[in-house]
Amino acid sequence: MEDKPRFRAAVRADVPLILTFIRELADYEGMLDEVVADEATLEEWLFDRRAAEVVFALEEGREVGFALFFHNFSTFLGRSGVYLEDLYVRPEHRGKGYGKALLKRLARIALERGCGRLEWWCLDWNRPSIDFYLSMGAEPMSDWTVYRVAGEALAELAR
Repeated sequence: MEDKPRFRAAVRADVPLILTFIRELADYEGMLDEVVADEATLEEWLFDRRAAEVVFALEEGREVGFALFFHNFSTFLGRSGVYLEDLYVRPEHRGKGYGKALLKRLARIALERGCGRLEWWCLDWNRPSIDFYLSMGAEPMSDWTVYRVAGEALAELAR
């Protein structure tokens, strides 16, 4: 890694690269068949609706990792937080500090924006990531269970 990690915010022209990173992450997680996102959808939601943001980590000017995040809201804190949806560093660049640098960048963004916290989910089987997050001071929220309604169940609930 360079002496000082470099970052850049994604721009509209990065949509194909963002989708590539999403697919690489999904493949790593064994979930590639669940990716239905396409370039048009990402462009609409990231750049027209501004529902989320992407930051790239750079090595010698090339994108080696990314973080996709958005704001959530804590009623208890009375302010927004930053929710990290995806953090991914390409395998050949792991162990160089890019994951930590991306988390630090997001922590700075959260503080700069007056947010009360930075949070994310991690798959239970992903021990390398869990150990990494614990080493950074993250705490698992063991008293909480994630629930999801999607697809036909979402449509049925809406009726």
